[in-house]
Amino acid sequence: MGAPSAMTLPDPVLPAAPAAPSASHIARSLLRRGLAMALFCTAIAVLLTLAGHGRWWEQWVYSNAIGLLSWLVIDAGRVLIARHEEGMWPHGPRGLLLVAVGTLVGLVGGTALGDAVSGGHTWALIGQAPERALFIALVTIAASVVASFYYHARGTAQALEARAARAQRDLTETRLKLLEAQLEPHMMFNTLANLRVLVATDPPRAQAMLDHLIDYLRATLGGSRQLSHPLADEFARLRDYFELMAVRMGPRLQYTLDLPEALRSTAVPPLLLQPLAENAIRHGLEPSVPGGHIAVRARAIESAHGPLLQIEVQDTGVGLHSHAEAPLPAGGGGFGLTQVRERLATLHGAQARLELTPLAPQGTCARIVLPLNPSPA
Repeated sequence: MGAPSAMTLPDPVLPAAPAAPSASHIARSLLRRGLAMALFCTAIAVLLTLAGHGRWWEQWVYSNAIGLLSWLVIDAGRVLIARHEEGMWPHGPRGLLLVAVGTLVGLVGGTALGDAVSGGHTWALIGQAPERALFIALVTIAASVVASFYYHARGTAQALEARAARAQRDLTETRLKLLEAQLEPHMMFNTLANLRVLVATDPPRAQAMLDHLIDYLRATLGGSRQLSHPLADEFARLRDYFELMAVRMGPRLQYTLDLPEALRSTAVPPLLLQPLAENAIRHGLEPSVPGGHIAVRARAIESAHGPLLQIEVQDTGVGLHSHAEAPLPAGGGGFGLTQVRERLATLHGAQARLELTPLAPQGTCARIVLPLNPSPA
């Protein structure tokens, strides 16, 4: 029988936990927000100049010195204090205190910096023109509050988006688990039905089949459930299944597995190929008196949307045209194939597909095409 050589399988891969923002990502975000704040301060300087509160360049210096210093204290402070909190904003009194400190530092430090650059004496205005000093303070407070509200609202929106994404991911995982839970009993019922026939007709082969079934269950159901595993694991499971079926079918079942080394660790959903193998045996080889050969091949192909993984299960059985009913279209198939299509649609949408096509002179090809996922870490 065309059984492949033993394969060394990688350890199961668990879904990775969401990573905290990296230092480089935070630095780039700070730079973008700093540029946005500089533009905001420049707009305030233009408005103050048009309102007759001084010369343009002086307004620009004071606005940017006060505004950027306030922003730097508030924005950098929230990153340091609430980096791992939802929304990246300090909750409760800490947030209000951060805004107050940032406003005070910006008002005092930014005014001093503006005086140093322009040669002015802003603090002398408190006694000479208190209304102007009050105006500067109010503008600073208003700008700090507006900027703080913007970043708080933006952080809250991002947190809600992340929460919605987690909820969608949980829903997808639940749906996939349900589909897999429906698929595994389907395979077990078929196997037990075959075992029941052999118990009555050929007890020694029934005993061998039961031993293979125990090994299969130990390998497939012993570990925790996962949304994906390496393609090498999927091929190993398929090999166990073929060996299980070979006990019943004998030389009527021949198979080959072709998995390139570069694709062994590619992530795929569990139980992706077994329904195709079941379909090939049930509708292709079993109705054929001499049986036939099943070839399973995995290939990486290129497309306009990026690299794709193509897996084909070809059999030399009776073919689609030999069934009493009309030939199955590309979207046809029984329970197992329906489950495979639903799982592919849940994971990849329109980017993945399952096709059934006839082969010449006889036989059927079941072809799965899906995005080539990165290898599990």
